[in-house]
Amino acid sequence: MDIQIERLSKKYGAQRAVDDISFNVKAGEVLGFLGPNGAGKTTTMKIITTYLRPTAGDVKVGNYSVTENPEKIKKMIGYLPEQNALYEDMPVIDYLKFVAEMQTIIPGKIKDRIFEMVITCGLEGEKHKKIGELSKGYKQRVGLAQAMIHNPEVLILDEPTAGLDPNQIVEIRELIKKIGREKTVILSSHILAEVEATCGRIIIINKGKLVADGTPDELRKHAQGNEMLRVSIEDGDKNEIIQAIQNIETIELVDWSSIKADTIDVQSKTEMSSRRAIFQLCKEKGWVLTEMTPVETKLEDIFHELTMN
Repeated sequence: MDIQIERLSKKYGAQRAVDDISFNVKAGEVLGFLGPNGAGKTTTMKIITTYLRPTAGDVKVGNYSVTENPEKIKKMIGYLPEQNALYEDMPVIDYLKFVAEMQTIIPGKIKDRIFEMVITCGLEGEKHKKIGELSKGYKQRVGLAQAMIHNPEVLILDEPTAGLDPNQIVEIRELIKKIGREKTVILSSHILAEVEATCGRIIIINKGKLVADGTPDELRKHAQGNEMLRVSIEDGDKNEIIQAIQNIETIELVDWSSIKADTIDVQSKTEMSSRRAIFQLCKEKGWVLTEMTPVETKLEDIFHELTMN
């Protein structure tokens, strides 16, 4: 199920929480939705799920508009909010039955849907326990089960691993990847490694505006610009090595690495590569080239650069 966000804005008084953003999400895509606190992520997700009405613009889920057909869209979307509100006095299986009835699932199919969600979300050993007795990780699993009980085509997950320990994060991440093979998923998270491991595409918003859109590799390539290499050379005088590399025509900057001792960071000129020239230089000088590694821009660096202004 495709999602189209068209010139979406949301104002609270004079403040624009979301400011004229547009993007599409393709059916079967797992989209990471990033931004600092107050960037407008949660507001956008609440508009998509029809919990909020936009001030301007529109969101279409399939062929339906959030402003014109909110009831139809609610049936097509599963939503796990950041604050996962559960009835903690209810046993898991009773809670899922309650949610299934609220979602107007055909009574004859409720038992099968509950069984399927229990298996999918790994709740077999917990299904008869009261929700209040569960760990944070299992509560998140119950939250995912309730979001999917009516078999929606779209899942909106707001900080699905917040407060989980590292093992629980891995478990929920794998579950989301599994779900993403069959559904359109929008996932908001502050854990950038999680987004990179789970999502095929990333959108970053800042102060209500869209500032980046692409795959992790595309964002890194765009941010990195010029080629960066980390080079280590032995069997030569350090000053002579630095001077010789600086004299290569394709090279812009050379400096000692702050990351690794006795290693040089080399930046090439725009749209040029220096790898062959460095290799040839070492061959001519009789130096031993022990390392030449491309330096990738980290997703954390891109996020920081785009959201600090």
